[in-house]
Amino acid sequence: MSRRGGGRRGQSGGRGMMGGPKSAGPSGQCICPNCNTTVPHQVGVPCYNRTCPNCGAKMTRK
Repeated sequence: MSRRGGGRRGQSGGRGMMGGPKSAGPSGQCICPNCNTTVPHQVGVPCYNRTCPNCGAKMTRK
């Protein structure tokens, strides 16, 4: 039997692309896990791709 109409469409539950609970949005801060330096988050650039301006470590999202 095939089901037509009704029911869910896809696996995302209607949230859209990358709209899960871990998406932090365009604003926020990137923080260095070594020296706690914070810099503003840049849209389109994940914090883990940025390096700390003080010590050179990879940053994380605050």
